[in-house]
Amino acid sequence: MSAHHAIRQWPTQERPRERLLEHGAARLSDAELLALLLGSGTRGVSAVEVARRLLAVCGDLRGLFARPLAELPGGLGIGAARYASLQAAAELGRRAQTQVLRRGDAITAPMDVQRAFRARLRDAEHEVFAAMFLDARHQVIAIEDLFHGSQTGAAVYVGVVVQRALRIGAAAMVVAHNHPSGVAEPSHADRELTERLRAALALVEVRLLDHVIVGDGDCLSFAERGWL
Repeated sequence: MSAHHAIRQWPTQERPRERLLEHGAARLSDAELLALLLGSGTRGVSAVEVARRLLAVCGDLRGLFARPLAELPGGLGIGAARYASLQAAAELGRRAQTQVLRRGDAITAPMDVQRAFRARLRDAEHEVFAAMFLDARHQVIAIEDLFHGSQTGAAVYVGVVVQRALRIGAAAMVVAHNHPSGVAEPSHADRELTERLRAALALVEVRLLDHVIVGDGDCLSFAERGWL
């Protein structure tokens, strides 16, 4: 079917909305799902073709959602309103993934923790240091971003982390940060910080269970490496 035909002129079985309703969202391509968010195309170009061109320029969905509005290609009808809709959808997806663990949930597997931090931190453009505060039964009290930095690092103040743990009433913690470079291997400074955190938290009887580093692929766990 020609991209220059409006989607409403396509055969019913080829329309993204109808395909989603009949077969489920998982059966649709990235371009088709993106077209549903866009709602319509522009003059002479269907929403699906607009979506394909956006993905071709940006590389993939992550690349698209990371681009400021001013850096998106012109002539495709992407103004402030559509850009806001795309960003809202991306943020909803991230929040849904982080809710793998919510307040009151108990940690049952390390992968649950890693999945929550991956969704929270992987797409951050700058380094973010976050913490998951747990009670004595390892149930989640809160997950918070504590420090924000640059693309190469973030200043983490051990005293502030300890004070926050005491204020919340945590008995245990998992901390995490992302590497915007995409490489999850820890630096010497990461390992040194982890030891200082562990020792400082132990003084107030809060156990540091793990330090997770989030890159583009799998997360790195200090506990799984035997470093905690």
